[in-house]
Amino acid sequence: MISAGRLAAVARKEFIHVIRDWRSLSLALAIPVILILLFGYALTLDLKKVPTLVWDQSRSAESRDLLSYYQGSPYFSLIGTADSYETLRKGLNSGRAMIALVVPGDFANRVHAGKTANIQILVDGSDANTSRLAMGYAEAVGMIYGQKIQAEQAGFPETPDAPVTLVPRSFYNPGLRSQNVIIPGIIAIVMIVVAAMLTSVTVAREWETGTMEQLISTPLRAPELIFGKVVPYFVIGLTDVVIAVVMGKVLFQVDIVGNAALLFAMASLFLTGALFFGLMLSIVLKSQVLANQIAIVSGFLPTLILSGFVFAIENMPLPIRILTTIVPAKYFITLMRGIYMKGIGLEIMYMNAIFLVIYAGLTLLMAHRKFKFKLE
Repeated sequence: MISAGRLAAVARKEFIHVIRDWRSLSLALAIPVILILLFGYALTLDLKKVPTLVWDQSRSAESRDLLSYYQGSPYFSLIGTADSYETLRKGLNSGRAMIALVVPGDFANRVHAGKTANIQILVDGSDANTSRLAMGYAEAVGMIYGQKIQAEQAGFPETPDAPVTLVPRSFYNPGLRSQNVIIPGIIAIVMIVVAAMLTSVTVAREWETGTMEQLISTPLRAPELIFGKVVPYFVIGLTDVVIAVVMGKVLFQVDIVGNAALLFAMASLFLTGALFFGLMLSIVLKSQVLANQIAIVSGFLPTLILSGFVFAIENMPLPIRILTTIVPAKYFITLMRGIYMKGIGLEIMYMNAIFLVIYAGLTLLMAHRKFKFKLE
């Protein structure tokens, strides 16, 4: 039978230690601020103002009209002109430009003759994803200009209506803002980092300082010690979630469309699993440095790479997609995005919640079994 008094005493002891170690406490509270600022401002999947060089060999009214379409687009920024391929190559090599447009010398003549006029697009392929997007936008702008020329040559003052038109509409994220996708994922990153940094050293610290033997000699039972040590860090973790949610709202205008109570309930479930995972490492390894390092590697990296936070799981090779099924953050981030952007609940995402329950239950059980073994 678990004694509430003994459990509270352990939690109070751990709270006192956390408060005395003000550096770790300050870092734990600063982590969500730092990650929100870094990921929110630096990590963006939006393509805007791509630096573009132009070599206009035609130097005609028609070529200037074409280039005005690129200049007026929010996706391109014409930063200069060139007079040779060597100049374009230097601009791409130095990183000054990401894309270059080459307008051929016979551009105006071919336009007037109603012939196809080819525009050469050169991109810096060292950043494959951005270059692919930039090339797609460049081709789209060129097609818009080509439709305008065809309409004028056919005698239409404006581009004629096509018999079939596609009208795209983005559900849940109308502006296709990267922050709406990133902010929910940052909550998972924050909790994994905090759990790895704090709970992975708790029991190991007791062994290294020699206080574990004193605790074993008391009437404390394993569950009381385990839960008592987790309680302070659970409070800190939920505080970090509140900080992340508020900063997402204030700085990036990312609102919670769905049930905020459900969001915090799922965050509590994921946080519980992360805390007991870190605690289990601390129990098994008995070394603060080693436990902290392994917790970072085994928790933070899979959450960043294999959870769908940054990289789409659908685009990964089959063996890696199979591996992602054991990454708890995959299910948690799916829940966060569903609540944040779609406003849906467990009636649709219940399987993700079940996986989080399994994750929390397994880590708790493993931490208890390992710790119970050490007490005997």
